[in-house]
Amino acid sequence: MGKKMKVEHNIRDTSHHAAQSKKGKPAKQQKAKPKAQPESSSSSSAAAADNTSADILPLTHQQRLLSSFASAFQPVLASPAFATILQEVKAALYARDFDAAFTSAKAESLDAYAARWSPTRSLAYAVVLLGIAEHLEGLEVQVKKAEDEAGAQPVAEVAEGLGKLIVEDKTGDAPRDVNSYSSTDDQDAVSPTPAPPAAEDDAVTPPPTSEPSETTTTPKTTQIKKEIKILSIGGGAAELAALAAYLSQQPPYLKGTITLLDAAPWSPVVSKLHAALTVPPPVSRYANEAQATAAALVEPAARLSSSFAQLDALAMTREELSRTLGLVDPVLVTLLFTLNELYTAAGIGKTTAFLLNLTATVPLGSLLLVVDSPGSYSEAAVGKESKKYPMQWLMDHTLVNKPEKDSVFPGCRWEKVESNDSVWFRLADSLNYPISLENMRYQMHLYRATKP
Repeated sequence: MGKKMKVEHNIRDTSHHAAQSKKGKPAKQQKAKPKAQPESSSSSSAAAADNTSADILPLTHQQRLLSSFASAFQPVLASPAFATILQEVKAALYARDFDAAFTSAKAESLDAYAARWSPTRSLAYAVVLLGIAEHLEGLEVQVKKAEDEAGAQPVAEVAEGLGKLIVEDKTGDAPRDVNSYSSTDDQDAVSPTPAPPAAEDDAVTPPPTSEPSETTTTPKTTQIKKEIKILSIGGGAAELAALAAYLSQQPPYLKGTITLLDAAPWSPVVSKLHAALTVPPPVSRYANEAQATAAALVEPAARLSSSFAQLDALAMTREELSRTLGLVDPVLVTLLFTLNELYTAAGIGKTTAFLLNLTATVPLGSLLLVVDSPGSYSEAAVGKESKKYPMQWLMDHTLVNKPEKDSVFPGCRWEKVESNDSVWFRLADSLNYPISLENMRYQMHLYRATKP
């Protein structure tokens, strides 16, 4: 489902060049200086969210997340061909050739995509998750005694169901993106803040050889008592890192298990990033004391479990989706910068059918989190006259306002728990990353599955 990007701004983006100085010398360390933002018409809660991201997720942990990306994708970030690779990805997206951009893309292209556009999104997603922590607590379930004693099972019913459903998407109907980037109105450039290069002998974790794959298991000595499970439709690197950041702010007895489902082959990317999030970063011989003692974002590693399945959610029947969920306990389902692209690329009919299938199969008490571009950037055209409707209106019409007599909610009915039309996430000046990143703006909506 690989999320398509709005490329009006980024197709001309050459800011990654700023991370290098002439003649191949390392770029000088510098602080990020976000551009001045125009006054926003967001609500007071949105304004509060703008100013408290460091309070919600400490800057030390934000930096650990960015350092994890820098470590996982150091080879492509340091490659002389990095700028060329990015331009090829942008060109494919501009031409709406999502098969070339994602499904058939080379491994280095997917790495470059994740290294360039996923870090900011992951930080913003983490802040969103921490902002709804009181709701997520209701999804925590006791870890079974057998798992406590013998180690956690690999994503249990979810991974088993996904393994039976892996298919190749050849229709081209579904969008192909993992973490979309927005146009100029959605993002503002931030000056590059290069990190020290890794030593030549720094280890790089190889990707897995099969999918779906379980990246970590819980050792026998674990004290993990509770678990929260996430199914991320169109998910990839940013969603995985966001969960890791969320866990870093939770009690050590809580484990997070995330299943990432997308039509593009993101498994190697997910594997490399998972390792970087759960293992202390490699230490260069030139590292200072702080760098030498840096911790992993998630400790112990057993607290984070991930699997990836290459599937087209829109092509799945209600029965297939039910087997994929395969859960009795409530789960968090995420559509992060995915839903609007489904409406746009696959059409309202197919997207509505998918939402209704999800509604019919998700366990009661589950949460649905939707994050996407704000305002006019999230509109879908309907009918011969191509009348445009906001994504939020279409979503509410399907999930909340649909008459019960339609009998399309055999499993649950959705109630809106939280909603915000426009929120800015701004990177702190002190954060360091090898290349330029951007601030971002988004809308957020949270729904809970209740009895009809």
